[in-house]
Amino acid sequence: MMSFIDNSILNLDRALRTLVPGAAKESRPSPAETAPDAPLSESEKQHSIGLMRINHTGEVCAQALYSGQALTAKLDAVRKEMDDAAVEEIDHLVWCEKRLNELGSHTSLLNPLFFGASFAIGAGAGLISDRLSLGFVAATEEQVCLHIDKHLDSLPTQDEKSKAILKQMRIDEAKHQLAALESGGLVFPQSVMKTMTLISKVMTKSTYRV
Repeated sequence: MMSFIDNSILNLDRALRTLVPGAAKESRPSPAETAPDAPLSESEKQHSIGLMRINHTGEVCAQALYSGQALTAKLDAVRKEMDDAAVEEIDHLVWCEKRLNELGSHTSLLNPLFFGASFAIGAGAGLISDRLSLGFVAATEEQVCLHIDKHLDSLPTQDEKSKAILKQMRIDEAKHQLAALESGGLVFPQSVMKTMTLISKVMTKSTYRV
C-alpha cells in the first residue's frame, strides 16, 4: 500500500498533467477522429468552442475531485475506484482539449481555480467518509450528464466531431455514476442537488468565454 507521501506525489503529477496543455495523454482514440468534418459559421464555431471549453473544465474538476478523494479515502477499494475512474476522465480531458485546438481556441484560463476548489471538496468528503465521497461522485456525474444532454441539443447540427466526443463522455459518466452508487455512495437529497446545480452554473457561465 502506498504511503500518504506517495499518494501526494501522484496527485501532484496528476494536477500538472491536468492543468498543463498537451501534458495529458489519452488511452483511447478520440471519437472525433472518425466523425465527419463540416464547415461552421463564425457564430457556430464560437458556440461550439464555448460548450467544449465548459466540458473541458468539467473534466478538470473531475480530475481534481477524484484526486482529492483518492488521497483521503479510507478503503483501498474506494481509492482504486477513484483512480480507475480518473483514467477514463483523462481521455475526456484530452479529447475536449484537442477539439478546442481544432476549433482554434484554448482551454479556460480559470482551470487552476476550479481545480483547487474541486480538490478541496474531494479531499474533505474523503476525510468525512467513503460513502459521502462516493455520493459526491454519483451526484457530480449526474450533473455532468445533464450538462452533456443540454450541450448535445445546443451544438450546431453539423458539428458531428464535438457531438461524437460528448456522446462517448455521456456513456462513461453514467457508468461512473452507477458504479459509485453500487459501491455504497450516498444518494443526496434534492436540496443538495439544487445547490450543486447553482454552483455548476457559476462554472459554465464563467468558462464559456474565458
